[in-house]
Amino acid sequence: MKIRIGTRVSLLAMWQANYIKSRLEAAGAETEIVGMETKGDKVLDVALSKIGSKGVFTEELEEKLLNGEIHIAVHSAKDMQSSLAEDFELIAFTEREYPGDVLVADRALDLSAPITIGTSSVRRIAFFKKHYPHIKLVNMRGNLQTRIQKMRSGQCDGLALAYAGVHRMEYDELIVHKFPLDQFIPPVGQGTVTVEIAKNLDENIKTFVKNTCNDKKTYKCLQAERAFLKEMNGGCSIPVFGHATLEGEEILFKGGITNLEGTEEVSMEFRGTDPILLGQHAAEQVLQNGGAEILKQIRA
Repeated sequence: MKIRIGTRVSLLAMWQANYIKSRLEAAGAETEIVGMETKGDKVLDVALSKIGSKGVFTEELEEKLLNGEIHIAVHSAKDMQSSLAEDFELIAFTEREYPGDVLVADRALDLSAPITIGTSSVRRIAFFKKHYPHIKLVNMRGNLQTRIQKMRSGQCDGLALAYAGVHRMEYDELIVHKFPLDQFIPPVGQGTVTVEIAKNLDENIKTFVKNTCNDKKTYKCLQAERAFLKEMNGGCSIPVFGHATLEGEEILFKGGITNLEGTEEVSMEFRGTDPILLGQHAAEQVLQNGGAEILKQIRA
């Protein structure tokens, strides 16, 4: 069995693809990595929230899935749009890293001081404005290495990033602060790698990949998170957040939405055993308790 793996070509994306490659090869498959740039990789002078397209990191890979050039596409789960087109499916989520955000810098930074932080995330921007309103924020796009270069050129004092990417690229020594999960609630999917397929994929390959790459506990949590995101219809321009954990057979889900200025937030916690129903119920409650109005204001 030979499996062609599609991926973006950034160092972090290639790490993710090679991680999946190693799992597949350990189980006996032959593999080939097919790298490419996506719209999100090419347009770096505009904030993600302004590009105005769902799937900015996935569209080109999905085209190759449909036409059979690749069998699977490997993504960071947090980059996946809230609702996939009918032709596609996420069949595996790897065991999750710590899902929180960190501050990266070449020196210790005082978060009570008027420093400048680089980030392109509307969620992080809103949380900074809420918890650290004195901090100046600048838009920072590009892969991890590019952002660090921009920081070192003086464009900012530090970078707000996902721990998982920093750790996987072995920049742990640059982490100067970990933001608490109850302060900077993660976005859906942060910390896990996902495998996407076209539904017309050969069933033998699909079963093999799922059995080899999927972590059942993470999969259950991501079912809840993505059901929540789908009901909220959140995207890169909407500061929606959601994080699920397992306590035995029960799922604890915390999710919500904040306005762009961080001045209004609806955040709620729910428990359940059916991940999809839990995520859907959480979204319904968030929307009914003020979330719909925040969503309306953001889209206006």
